[in-house]
Amino acid sequence: MTASPTLDDTRVTELVREATAAPSMHNAQPWRFRYARGSRTFRLYADFERAMPHSDPDARALHLGCGAALFNLRVAIAHVGCHPYVTLLPAPDDASLLATVRLTDPVDDDLGLTLLHPMIDQRHTSRYPFAETELPDNLRTALSDAAWREGATLTFPSSWHLRWIEELAEEAEARNLTDRGSEEDLAHWTRIGIAEADTATDGVPDYAFGPRKHGGRAPMRDFSGGRPTADFGATPFETDPHLALLSTDGDRPRDWLTAGQAMERVLLVATLDGLATSFSTQALEWPDLRWPLRDPSSGTGHVQMMLRIGYGPKGPRAPRRPVREVLVTED
Repeated sequence: MTASPTLDDTRVTELVREATAAPSMHNAQPWRFRYARGSRTFRLYADFERAMPHSDPDARALHLGCGAALFNLRVAIAHVGCHPYVTLLPAPDDASLLATVRLTDPVDDDLGLTLLHPMIDQRHTSRYPFAETELPDNLRTALSDAAWREGATLTFPSSWHLRWIEELAEEAEARNLTDRGSEEDLAHWTRIGIAEADTATDGVPDYAFGPRKHGGRAPMRDFSGGRPTADFGATPFETDPHLALLSTDGDRPRDWLTAGQAMERVLLVATLDGLATSFSTQALEWPDLRWPLRDPSSGTGHVQMMLRIGYGPKGPRAPRRPVREVLVTED
């Protein structure tokens, strides 16, 4: 392999732009980056000011979003001909420092990351109905393998377990619609109306809410929270949605970062294979509903994310904060 190239500030900025294309809960974008030119090292920090005190009191979802951004950064670094050498949680006395990524000479394993690079800008959350078309077994295997490569497990529940998961998601959505804390978190991170939505750099604008669900069992969130919004119509969603559970053995910050990287790898592989994706986090926001999501056969594992996967339209591009707001460079 050839030696890694030197990066100028323009290239560093582009790497961070691609990292921040990652999804995060309510598109809060809870990350900050520092790049040291001398050591060629990125530091990824959690921005706890963008946490959701009610919906994500332990900052678990915040870590998942940062883990997804970390994976995108790894892909982007591999694409420019460097190897991303990652250390998770390098400073036990600083909970905000989530990872360091040092750029070293490329290795053969980087090819798998490089192949996913075009998908970073093509992946968007789709809150539209998906086709009832079954997912081929080889695609399910590829997605499960993508999670396994990052140290997580992706399973596709079926039969009564799938129905149970759908019921838990419905129960959580019903709670969220009448829960004051959930309502406040949602109101803080949604952008309603042309003036607000068209100028937003974070949060979920109303043009990305998707149509209202009128029938079907796909677990969809009502981002309007009962507030008046532009009418994008109502339509049936999938009768038999394809849901996948992403799990880790542990349930601490390191596991959450692992899950975030696995989640993003799964999403990019799904995009590469022509699939659309979205999230269902409602049941994960309630401890008494999150625990029953786990594998019923083993009773082990901690579910970190529920993904909805299928064939359907790609969602619109969500707004992103300017890189200058999240990146600091130093010598």
